[in-house]
Amino acid sequence: MKASDLFVRCLEEEGVEYIFGVPGEENADFMMSLEKSDKVKFVLVRHEQGAAFMAEIYGRVTGNPAGCLGTLGPGATNLITGVADSNMDRAPMLVLTGQGSTDRLHKESHQIMNVVEMFRPVTKWATTIYHADSIPEIVRKSVRLARTEKPGAIHIELPEDVAKHDTTAAPMKPKRFRRSVADDKIVDKAFESIRKAKRPIIIAGNGTIRRRASQQLRKLCEKSGIGVISTMMAKGCVDMDADYCLYTIGLGSKDRVVLAVEDADLVITLGFDMVEYHPRLWNPNGDKHIIHADFLPAEIDQNYHPDVELIGDLAHTLWMLNERFDRDGVPKYDLDQQRKIRTEMAADFAEHANDDTTDAIRPQKALWDARQALDKNGLLLSDVGAHKMWIARHFQCHEPNTCLIPNGFCSMGFALPGAIAASLVDPDREVLGISGDGGFLMNVQEMETAKRLGSNIVMMVWEDKRYGLIAWKQTNEFGKHTDLDFDNPDWMQLASAFGWHGHQVNRSVELEGTLRKALKEKGPSLVVIPIDYRENQILTKKLGEITASI
Repeated sequence: MKASDLFVRCLEEEGVEYIFGVPGEENADFMMSLEKSDKVKFVLVRHEQGAAFMAEIYGRVTGNPAGCLGTLGPGATNLITGVADSNMDRAPMLVLTGQGSTDRLHKESHQIMNVVEMFRPVTKWATTIYHADSIPEIVRKSVRLARTEKPGAIHIELPEDVAKHDTTAAPMKPKRFRRSVADDKIVDKAFESIRKAKRPIIIAGNGTIRRRASQQLRKLCEKSGIGVISTMMAKGCVDMDADYCLYTIGLGSKDRVVLAVEDADLVITLGFDMVEYHPRLWNPNGDKHIIHADFLPAEIDQNYHPDVELIGDLAHTLWMLNERFDRDGVPKYDLDQQRKIRTEMAADFAEHANDDTTDAIRPQKALWDARQALDKNGLLLSDVGAHKMWIARHFQCHEPNTCLIPNGFCSMGFALPGAIAASLVDPDREVLGISGDGGFLMNVQEMETAKRLGSNIVMMVWEDKRYGLIAWKQTNEFGKHTDLDFDNPDWMQLASAFGWHGHQVNRSVELEGTLRKALKEKGPSLVVIPIDYRENQILTKKLGEITASI
């Protein structure tokens, strides 16, 4: 068979369901082979960056890789932002690019560049297929690496001449392996530290949103009462309504929950990635006693030097700790400060629940209404901007993987294409994306993709006509900000032009009802609100006062 046919058959064998992308001349053979597949669906998008974000969200929601596809040169470079975002946020992904014929790669030639070297810093592995017979091994290795903890992006380049070669090779059948687990003796040592602590606390990271890990974490907390602070990417690892849920850590400023970490005599980090929230912000003196439990050893850092490391399958590690609590009982911990902080945080969330404003809507109110409108398993996707900081602090979750935030690489333009992919995975699920006006317009062309696919999504745009997060940060540091203002289109005309439902909400009391209506509409809906970012500086001042008063 032809090499490109074999490539597609290997993807079928691996259970790859979707490839998102923009074809080009140099991957034409692959596209012809893909068209014959009844198992792998190709989704045509309007920009390669959108394709990468779609593949990322598919991977984060399902735990399995999808593909994003571009041709050589500009097609490949357009993919790279979404690929880097996926890799740093631990989402499995296959990055598929075309390349010129191998007989011209050694010299100056039209659109030729070293794509593999470009992708190496932002993937777990990047390679070129030089011989058709190597395709089964390369695809098998790529999917295994993409899925292996910590998951990430894998790049495969297929030159146009190799795609045409004949081969007698056959796909390899996937064989799964069981992850290694932590040793009993080191778990005993960690458990003894947990039993001796008076005020232990858990910082839950990205690794805890795997369903088995979340289930075991909840059992541990039900037994022990130890409070859990989640990073932005671990929202929903424990139920927001649980007494031991201390909400989210991650704002650059010191928040109430950081005070709980300061008060703790033992910090247990679970599935924690340093890119989520650097330890210098919660362990500035490097003197905290830390137990690190994760799939991989701890990164070396002056502010993160664990006493004990439990390396292996995280769910199994938590199960081993639960077994020891069942055997030896739970000591009496002093968790009064944690309970106090939970109460105060909950009061912050509800502070503006009953707002009735007409000129602009407070971020707190917008997120309160979003939480009320979405069901418990509804999915919120946050773009990057000032709204992300509010979502991090004020939007809480009942289940894992119900709030997806790009936080490692932190790329704008993520939410709209991500919402499209989420709707493909489960068309009946409520999907709400929140973007600033700056981030939304970065991939606005994917509104056409959403309409063409009939995506059941709602995009809520917070309009302030500036790059609000940069203004917030510059003002905090310099007392003023540079020129960050811009104009926007007529949003309702934009929605109409793309065939979307459109809703403009200027009065805060009407927002929840509008969101509920939009979530029930068939096809994509746009909800635009004027956002009151005067609250940014109010929050900055409030956090300073919190630090001083508690």
